Amino acid sequence: MNGPQEKSSEWSEQWQIFKDNERFLFFDWIQPASIDDFRSKDVLECGCGGGHHTAIIAETAKNVTAVDLNTAELARQRCSNFDNVGFIEADLNTMDLGREFDVVICIGVIHHTDSPDQVFRNLYKHLRPGGKLIIWTYSAEGNALVRFAVEPIRKLFLRHLSRPALVTVSKILTTLVYLPVYSVYCISWMKWLPYYDYFKNFRRLSFDRNVLNVFDKLNAPQTRFTTRETCENWMSGSRFEEGSISIKSYLNVSWTLVGSKKFVVSAKV
Repeated sequence: MNGPQEKSSEWSEQWQIFKDNERFLFFDWIQPASIDDFRSKDVLECGCGGGHHTAIIAETAKNVTAVDLNTAELARQRCSNFDNVGFIEADLNTMDLGREFDVVICIGVIHHTDSPDQVFRNLYKHLRPGGKLIIWTYSAEGNALVRFAVEPIRKLFLRHLSRPALVTVSKILTTLVYLPVYSVYCISWMKWLPYYDYFKNFRRLSFDRNVLNVFDKLNAPQTRFTTRETCENWMSGSRFEEGSISIKSYLNVSWTLVGSKKFVVSAKV
C-alpha cells in the first residue's frame, strides 16, 4: 500500500479565495446519477474542497460524511447551516472510517492524488454492497493541450508564484480565451477545434467561475489524467452489478463513472 499523501497548501488557499456556486455543473458531472440517488442515503463525499458539493448533497441525503485532507475545516464553516453533515480531515489514500456507505462520491479529486488506483480501491472499500459509486475525473483523452503544454508551463514557471499572482495570471488568461470562445468557437462547422464542446460551458458560466476553472488547472500540485482503459479496469464487472456500470465522457475532457457494488464480489477486485 502507498504511504500517506502530504498536505498541499494550494488547495486550502484556492478554496479560501474562490467559491463554486454553479449547481448545474455538479448535476452534469454525476450523470447518469442524479440528486435522487442521494435521497435519504448515508453518503461519503471524498474530497469536499470548499464544501460546495457537500451542501447540494446535504439537501436530500440522510447524512453526509465529507472528507478532505486540506480543507475540511473550511468546508465545515461554509456548511454550518446543515445538521446532517460531518467533516473529517483524512487522506483518501489511507483512510479507514470503519464503515460502509450507501453512496460514495468523488468529484474532481482522484486525479490530484498520489495514487489514483489506491484511492479508487479505498473508495470502493467504503461502499456497501448494492451501494452506488460516483466519480468524476479528468480524462487523458481529449486533453493533449493541457497535458503537454499547460502542465509543463505550470511545473516550470507557475508553481512558485504566490496565490494572488496566480489569480492575476488566471484572470488575464481567461480574458484572452474569451475572444476565440465567442467568435470561432461559436461557428458550427468549426467543431473540429480542440475543446469545442468544453468551451460551450465557458459561455454558460460567469467570468469569475471561468477564472476558477483556469486557476484550478494552474494551481493543482499534481494531476494524473485518467485513461479510458483505467476507467474500464476500475469499473469492472467483478466489482459492479451488470447493467449498473456507466463510463461516460463529459465534453470530451473528463469521465463520469457510476456503478453499483456487487453483493457477491470476485476475489480479483
